[in-house]
Amino acid sequence: MRSLGACSARGPIRNRTLVGYDPRYAFVFLSENTMSVIVPESELPQELSVEAAVEAAYASTLAETATDLLRGLPVLIECDKELMPFLFMNVRARLRQHELRCLFLDGRNPPEGQMPQGIISNMIGQLTDAVRGAVDQRVVVLPHLDLLVTSQGGLTSEAKEVVALLYENPELVWLGFKDPSFSLPSVIENLFPHRHSLLGIARDRLPHLITQKEARKFGRRFNPWTLYKYVSGMNAARLRRMLSTLEGEDYPDDASRAFAQIRQATSGGKLEVPNVSLESDLGGYRKVKQRLKSEILDILARKDQSTSPEEIGRLEGLIPRGMIFWGPPGTGKTLFAKAMATEIGAAITIVSGPELKSRWVGESEENLRRIFHKARQSAPSIIVFDELDSFASARGTYTGSGVEHSMVNQLLTEMDGFNSEELVFVVGTTNFVDMLDPALLRPGRFEFHLQIPYPDTEDRRAILQIYNDSMNLQFTDEALDFAVKRTGDFVEGAAAGTRFSGDHLNALCRSLARIRLRDDKTGSTETADIERALTEWIDRPKMTSAEQKVVATHEAGHAVVNLFCEHAKPIERISIQGDAAGALGFVQYQDPAHRYVVTRGQLLDDLCILMGGREAEQLLLDDISIGSAGDLDRATDIARALVEDFGMGSPDVGVVSFSSKRPNSDGRRSGLSASQLEAIDRSIVQLLQDARERAASLLTKHRQIVELLRDELLEKQSLDARSIAAFMDHANA
Repeated sequence: MRSLGACSARGPIRNRTLVGYDPRYAFVFLSENTMSVIVPESELPQELSVEAAVEAAYASTLAETATDLLRGLPVLIECDKELMPFLFMNVRARLRQHELRCLFLDGRNPPEGQMPQGIISNMIGQLTDAVRGAVDQRVVVLPHLDLLVTSQGGLTSEAKEVVALLYENPELVWLGFKDPSFSLPSVIENLFPHRHSLLGIARDRLPHLITQKEARKFGRRFNPWTLYKYVSGMNAARLRRMLSTLEGEDYPDDASRAFAQIRQATSGGKLEVPNVSLESDLGGYRKVKQRLKSEILDILARKDQSTSPEEIGRLEGLIPRGMIFWGPPGTGKTLFAKAMATEIGAAITIVSGPELKSRWVGESEENLRRIFHKARQSAPSIIVFDELDSFASARGTYTGSGVEHSMVNQLLTEMDGFNSEELVFVVGTTNFVDMLDPALLRPGRFEFHLQIPYPDTEDRRAILQIYNDSMNLQFTDEALDFAVKRTGDFVEGAAAGTRFSGDHLNALCRSLARIRLRDDKTGSTETADIERALTEWIDRPKMTSAEQKVVATHEAGHAVVNLFCEHAKPIERISIQGDAAGALGFVQYQDPAHRYVVTRGQLLDDLCILMGGREAEQLLLDDISIGSAGDLDRATDIARALVEDFGMGSPDVGVVSFSSKRPNSDGRRSGLSASQLEAIDRSIVQLLQDARERAASLLTKHRQIVELLRDELLEKQSLDARSIAAFMDHANA
């Protein structure tokens, strides 16, 4: 019976069936026309040295290298340092069969008659002797080309002597070895017309690199394709050393112990292998999770379960390797990447974009090369570039030193070097997806875009419930409802426009936990505790009683007008505590039932509500404050949009849009006649005047309710939706 390696090279076995089961031949035929990836134990080698493993893993490349050298063609091999000696010995043995000598210049010993010096000086001495003393054709081996290169990718001062020597004697044939973490200057790379990259191992060679004894640690049915998921980035020498140390029983029902040992070895003990559950550790975000599962995780799971080479190859071609997780700060983009890594058993490397940059030429690209090389060695792995836009913004928009352009090119080069068999993913997180270089976003690179927005009501409830359980906060049902609603607006004490993210909810719950600890509280968390956690340390303005009366009157005016406008949004909360950024008081509204269609009636009601605060001050205080400046600004914008953009102004303006007209330096619309400009301004002013008169009429009609609500606010400082409903029931009784 032939091995899988031999069969896969010739295509699938056809028209064969399997009857019965024997653990020595533990493979399965899925159908008459498809061979399984399960390999019979008897087809695996009984013993295997490192040298034999290197031959088995890279036979075709080694044979091609020897052929090129015999033809007098220099060859450059990119490989790990630990693999280099075994490759050299294999090539040397092949060349000896043709009586071609090799000269190994490792810089350990100086040329005869010279004092010992540093490695590079010794190497230059050896090279000089080889170049100027050689009279016959020979292969000169340069095992440490990276020592000739600076960290910035240029040549060291000593290396400049070497370059001239490399081109001096045409009788010499060069065999160079390059570390994948370093790039070589073109003046050295151009010396090698033939180049090979031996990073990791090919999947079809893996059955030739594991012994029967080692395969028994993975159960009765050895699937090398499942193992390959964890060793794709390892070279053959390292793989042999790792497999020879496997511990555990033979033919276990659960092979997790063997895979855990491999995972520990491939991660090197340095990379994080996270333990974040997509379901139990990340609350809410049902659609985000569903998309991540259906387009990535479910396909990977199906691939792992398949034993058909054809199906596995097809599924691998469907999985995007580059992903963009984008959304506002604090929404859990990196946490989703960790959850994805947990689901597929991957190590994760989190790289900050600004940390990659270096002032030294070439060092930023070198940093990228090392990160990708380490990730491939530790596959399955995920590289997370946090703040990807910090160096990968659209080319032509850079304002720095220009290193960003080179970093983007290097990133694209590394991503293009992936093959479909490797489980290495690249996730870029950003708050500004529109700023990214378009070359990164095309299919084949960062083609999978996952938006992670601010949490909605359902998401906030789920997130708070997770922290409630993990921190033992003991929310009452009423407190949880209050927390969900209370965190639906902007964050108090933060920059204007900042909404509650997952990080803010985490901070809220940790603040509650600290309060419970300080107060030695063991009972339930109430709504008052949540309000305290949100506002206890906010530096609120110290208003006098007269100032508070003005603010309460103003907010009561907004609220009462809202309550009697047909198209207004329901009120969620009213406050005069000065706990909103830049405002002494505010009225917070619930999320609208209709978010995408806005009518003229809604906009006219918005104008009326905005005028309510100013008109309430005029009605009850017989004076007005400057606190309505922001209201007037927003109202004017709405009125201008009604007239100029939406064709909803007065009849003398007409149903026409002026939004395409650019304003002049004086702010007026260009290309319009004086009569048109006058009609536009007159229509805007009329809309604002109508809204003001309508608000004044509503407040006069319901003056008693305005006064009662003002007094209620002065007493309680803050009212939620339930309190407002109770107040209105009492006021209308």
